[in-house]
Amino acid sequence: MSVARSLSPESLTELTRALDLSGVFANGTLGGVLARTRRLDLFGFLVIGIVSGLGGGILRDTLLQHGTPVALTDYTYLTVATAGTLLAFVADLSRHTSGRTFHLLDAAALSVWAVAGAQKTLAVGLGWLPAVLLGTITAVGGGAIRDLLLARTPSVFGGTPLYATVAVLVSAVMVVCSRLGAPTVGVLAGITVGVSLRLAALTWGWRLPGSRDWRRGSARDPDH
Repeated sequence: MSVARSLSPESLTELTRALDLSGVFANGTLGGVLARTRRLDLFGFLVIGIVSGLGGGILRDTLLQHGTPVALTDYTYLTVATAGTLLAFVADLSRHTSGRTFHLLDAAALSVWAVAGAQKTLAVGLGWLPAVLLGTITAVGGGAIRDLLLARTPSVFGGTPLYATVAVLVSAVMVVCSRLGAPTVGVLAGITVGVSLRLAALTWGWRLPGSRDWRRGSARDPDH
């Protein structure tokens, strides 16, 4: 039996936690980068970075109703979110917001959190649909709250290259592989698919159609 299929439940729990924390750090850093573009002070950095890093996981754990959200009981989460935020406060990363490094960080954070959210949902005994939904919420929830605080249109609502769609697909990959008895394969495949698709969408501008696209198509109708 391969390592991918023989991973113990305890090891899978530790892997999920590691993925969760990596997403917390990455999103804390992304929040700090955006806080710098708005010229916020240290407190503003911390608020935006911590909300960005912890918001999605807190939403997920609250909806799971499986005890107090882990971000409020395990101080490692707050520490990691703060560390990511302070990195962006100390080092001016804002000039890289349109570069490959920033895009890779964004894609990785989105993917690892979708995987972690889906796996944590499956671990408490819920089915495939809640796993996909909560995997997506984990991935995009913190960023959506952060964007609202910054008076930005949340990326999850569209207008940007594929974002929430990537989280849905990654969560689905994780669910399918878990159902097949290969959760570690799901982790690796989900992250690989998510990062690749997100970077491709950013490179070539792939996005879902909006209402204006439909109106353009109907403009050829002689009755309008």
